[in-house]
Amino acid sequence: MANTFYELQAVDAKGNERSLSEYKGKVLLIVNVASQCGFTPQYAGLEQLYRDYKDRGFRILAFPSNDFGAQEPGAIQEIEQFCSVNYGVTFELFDKVHALGVDMHEVYRFLTSHADPSGDVQWNFEKFLIGKTGAVAGRFSSKVAPDDEALRSAIERELNA
Repeated sequence: MANTFYELQAVDAKGNERSLSEYKGKVLLIVNVASQCGFTPQYAGLEQLYRDYKDRGFRILAFPSNDFGAQEPGAIQEIEQFCSVNYGVTFELFDKVHALGVDMHEVYRFLTSHADPSGDVQWNFEKFLIGKTGAVAGRFSSKVAPDDEALRSAIERELNA
């Protein structure tokens, strides 16, 4: 397993292998997303959050996953279209991953072992905040909406660090 977040790699929605080291010095929100979930309307709030903070070095990395209730059955191209048409998403989408189980993607293996509290992702739209140094700076349940004051305060804290 990687020792730092920046040692990880992931495939983006266009099929390109990306080193997460390209995000050094940025504040990141990592979210496992799904198109057919009760929390799917959070896409709108995530997009607003991204627009509010992107000029200050904030990025959202969304990882579609079909692990929870089979609520993301589509191919990545369908997911991209859904996000664009329905929510105007401009933040980064990555290829579908497993956020649970033996096939858990290395990003989620890292996040779930370095977050406080540690442990498995519980549902779609769980959020992990990564500070500028690459450390996990916060973990927020699916029930924490993108406009929640606790999440926004944590993002502000990390952007100001």
